[in-house]
Amino acid sequence: MDRTQMAGALIMFGAVSQVILFLFGAARKSYAALALPVFGALGGVSALAFWIGWTMLTTEAEIEEEFNEETA
Repeated sequence: MDRTQMAGALIMFGAVSQVILFLFGAARKSYAALALPVFGALGGVSALAFWIGWTMLTTEAEIEEEFNEETA
């Protein structure tokens, strides 16, 4: 795995961990009126972060020789 793919995997892990921790915290308290809208927003942001991480993880790295030829 190159650096970009590792960053993508970490973003995906962070997005999933964030949702799990939020659900655990919301389950311990009775703040459903506040938790449900916040969960919707958090879920949307986490889904976006997961998608960005997935894209970074599955994108193949560019070969430096090809990159240098294009910029010269």
